[in-house]
Amino acid sequence: MMHWQYLITDLRFGLENLYDSERNTSSVRSDFQRDYDRLVFSSPFRRLQNKTQVFPLPGSIFVHNRLTHSLEVSSVGRSMASEVAIALRARYGSEPWISKFDALPEIVSAACLAHDLGNPPFGHSGEMAISTFFSEGAGKSLSNGLTPGQWADLTHFDGNANAFRLLTHPFRGRRPGGFAMTYPTLASVVKYPYSSLLAGDKNKFGFFTSEAESYVRVAEELKIKRLSAPGEPLRYARYPLVYLVEAADDICYEVMDIEDAHKLGILPTHQVIDLMLAYFEPERRESIERLMKLVDDPNEKIVYLRSCVIGVLVEACAATFIEHEDEILAGEFTGTLIQHLPQRVSDAYSGCNELSWNKIYRAPDVVDIELAGTRIISFLIERLIQAVINPSLNYSRLLLAKVPQQYQTDAPTLYGKIQAVVDHISGMTDVYALDLYRKLNAMSLKINN
Repeated sequence: MMHWQYLITDLRFGLENLYDSERNTSSVRSDFQRDYDRLVFSSPFRRLQNKTQVFPLPGSIFVHNRLTHSLEVSSVGRSMASEVAIALRARYGSEPWISKFDALPEIVSAACLAHDLGNPPFGHSGEMAISTFFSEGAGKSLSNGLTPGQWADLTHFDGNANAFRLLTHPFRGRRPGGFAMTYPTLASVVKYPYSSLLAGDKNKFGFFTSEAESYVRVAEELKIKRLSAPGEPLRYARYPLVYLVEAADDICYEVMDIEDAHKLGILPTHQVIDLMLAYFEPERRESIERLMKLVDDPNEKIVYLRSCVIGVLVEACAATFIEHEDEILAGEFTGTLIQHLPQRVSDAYSGCNELSWNKIYRAPDVVDIELAGTRIISFLIERLIQAVINPSLNYSRLLLAKVPQQYQTDAPTLYGKIQAVVDHISGMTDVYALDLYRKLNAMSLKINN
């Protein structure tokens, strides 16, 4: 059984030796607030503004990108964690460590900011493009030079595992511990705390082979329950706050994707209104409908409904977490919080999810960005891997000169060289990846007369 007394600590990854001697205890900011601020001011977080969420980056109509999505997830996660913290304080009122619950909203909001940091350009199709390059494409020939675990890392590439690497790995020129985040924030980011060897056909896992020891350090410090026996691929129970981060993400992408689809004219107003009203009991529904009649702008109607729906989902997910706290701490809770909601809310969410798959994620513009992104990423990976494997060639030297020095393209192992390429590509924005693709194909060459 996991225990809150050990699950919350302000120990920083990579800076453990400074924990007692050089920590700034006079600051009005907590260490978890520092995590949040450190992320906001980081380059990887800023680059999210030019990474696709679902729809192509905005033209005349603004839709969500990875940055706005992450900010909204953080806001929803903070609200949910605040409700959970209030309930837990009441439940554990006599414990001397009860003040630890004050940190829950700060930890969850920071983890929500970081949850998409490892995602490559062009949305989820970018993840698939990387993994299928190795499982189906030109990268298949590299398998003989890698261990089974390393090969599984590549063929099941997952942005969540890549986020943990980005946060913890000491890239060249960086300090130990990467971002040097607190242990609870790091644990809250890892939604799938197991090895890539256990990813199955879902391409979901929590840490690359190169970061396995790092996750073990985090898990052991927080006393997260280990589920695998010695000699088996690593597998841990989820850190409890992961459920809140995941729920906040689920809420935002489901509700906000529908709002974006409405703005773009993919979904009609009446259909979206019907979908969202299904979340409410008759009395509340009548009240909402009366208020909507005071608004003429269809987009404002949806904005109001969206805020009401998010409120219902936040409250329901927080209540579900508290109801199943014992199972969560025992590492025995199955599924997500969303999958355990009350029937009415669950049915409404399922209706939104079904419509999203049928009408949004297969929309022509979305498919177009997936096709283009897959082509661009596959091309860039192939060229860069050829360069790191054959660095003495003239073309390789020219291409590698464009790779930032923080990525170790001269790593002593094949796995390290490939990781440097994947690190570089996953850090690109959509715009940069497209521009580099065009340049390497001599499609945007500028020559002065």
